Amino acid sequence: MSSLRWKIALTIAAVSCAVAAALGILVHNVVAQQIVGEVRKDAGRELEHALAHYQYGTAHGDVNLALDPPGLPGPLRKLVSRGLTGSMVGEHDATPVMWAAAPADGKALTVWIPYESTRHRLQDIDTAILASSAVAAGVVALAGVFLAHRISRRLTTTAAVARRISAGDLDARVGFPAEEDGPHGTDSGGRRLPRHRDEVGDVAQALDSMAESLQKRIEAEKRFTADVAHELRTPLTGSLAAAALLPEGRPKEMINDRLKALHLLTEDLLEISRLESGVERADLTRVELGRAVQRAVAATRLEASVRVVRDAVVLTDRRRLDRILANLLVNADKHGEPPVEVTVEGPVVVVRDHGSGYPPELVEQGPQRFRTGDPGRGRGHGLGLTIAAGQAAVLEITLGFANAPDGGAVTTLRLPVGRLTEGTST
Repeated sequence: MSSLRWKIALTIAAVSCAVAAALGILVHNVVAQQIVGEVRKDAGRELEHALAHYQYGTAHGDVNLALDPPGLPGPLRKLVSRGLTGSMVGEHDATPVMWAAAPADGKALTVWIPYESTRHRLQDIDTAILASSAVAAGVVALAGVFLAHRISRRLTTTAAVARRISAGDLDARVGFPAEEDGPHGTDSGGRRLPRHRDEVGDVAQALDSMAESLQKRIEAEKRFTADVAHELRTPLTGSLAAAALLPEGRPKEMINDRLKALHLLTEDLLEISRLESGVERADLTRVELGRAVQRAVAATRLEASVRVVRDAVVLTDRRRLDRILANLLVNADKHGEPPVEVTVEGPVVVVRDHGSGYPPELVEQGPQRFRTGDPGRGRGHGLGLTIAAGQAAVLEITLGFANAPDGGAVTTLRLPVGRLTEGTST
């Protein structure tokens, strides 16, 4: 009920009901004054005839006439006592009548005419006004619901596309058609104005334009990164070969160390470029998760304990899974504090260290390349976790980053449930 659709619909319905009520009251007052005025005129004419006959002492048998009748309304009697003439609606013998009275020899000469048919006529008119107002309000309310539904649907579509774009789907577009320029209307600068102004369409087109611009920039950045890494690969390989020919000593060690670091950075950039291009495909095989994790941890030669609470056989790519675990362990060893613990429970693998934890922006937004993060976790390029996240996406593994309540970074890998069968507990 709190959605924009219902707010607009209820607002339009309330306004239409208020307008219908105001118009109904106005029409009722105008028509009632006209009809009652006609009856007053009839009563006034009858009173004039009665006064004329009274002055000449003749009878006027076609009119209900009396002097100071007991049923004369009090306000009208007081008016006549002041020497004035007037009329008002009242009752005579429990029947609605229009009274008219004038002073005659210190008394009230009074006539009355039937008012029942006039009252029924006014009631019929009120019924017709209420019915027409209800129909008009209902039609306007339905039109408001339709309009609100259309606006809400377009806004919902735009919001859904915005969420897809924020999730990384830069190909998502709203695709609302643009409004045509009309033949009339210009602004102060002489530019032609749209024939119909559509604010929702403007928002959708702005979102599409933003997504297209963002996509072009990211693609340009990806191409630049891939091109730079590819161009650096060949001279680095030659430099490593040339450095191997240098005489043994401290200078050779320093050169080899820096060249190897630069070579690893280049290889990481190339791997990220391949992952971001979407061309990577997993080579799936059945793997005992617990044993695979133990072998992957042992291959890193880093200090880390492995605990298999409940093993499982999963369908995954062993090489890519090893790459993910190796990057997570290297990150924990480099930026965290011992002990580093790896736990396997069914299709879930948890890697935890006991350092200062992940920076808040990484927990909220995920890893990004060349983001150094919290100085408390050391310096880095952010490529290791970025590669781990990219490989996890290829394997459809959910990768979560969090911090333990008692300190330390916690990384959780959840393999797809549809791709596993339970194994034996160990």
